[in-house]
Amino acid sequence: MTIKVGDRLPDGKLMESTEFDSATQCAMAPKEVNVADAAKGKKIAIFGLPGAYTPTCSAKHVPSYVQNIDQLKKKGVSEVWCVATNDAFVMAHWGRDQKALGKIRFLGDGSAQWTKALGLDLDLNARGMGTRMNRFSMLVDNGVVKQLNVEGPGKFEVSDGATMLKQLG
Repeated sequence: MTIKVGDRLPDGKLMESTEFDSATQCAMAPKEVNVADAAKGKKIAIFGLPGAYTPTCSAKHVPSYVQNIDQLKKKGVSEVWCVATNDAFVMAHWGRDQKALGKIRFLGDGSAQWTKALGLDLDLNARGMGTRMNRFSMLVDNGVVKQLNVEGPGKFEVSDGATMLKQLG
């Protein structure tokens, strides 16, 4: 069943890497992020997408949150999370390439366990991409979903940063 407004975020773990080796420029070992602990007492804008370095995700989705981050924070958002079914190493490099690391938390759900718990998994096996996350955004306040915007197949119309900003009033 897909998560809905009023639901508590499912518990789970995501992985995050934010540091890079100075000699190799490779992302360092990721740290585990417990979703319930990380969301406690915060207002968080979370957006999920099919994958790092994919066209719409790189050209439109992440930039829409980077462009709106200051306004989101002014409206009370504590953090912005970008989640995808990639590993934390890929997410770290993508965040850095997007010049968004440190502004947005890039969290990996490589096993898609949390994605499945949300009910937002997307079967892209026929396209050679495995299980991915459906494109969405949500506003979460102290672990409870207050807004949810799930995109239709192949769409990018309601999960962008500007829409999230409008929903904050």
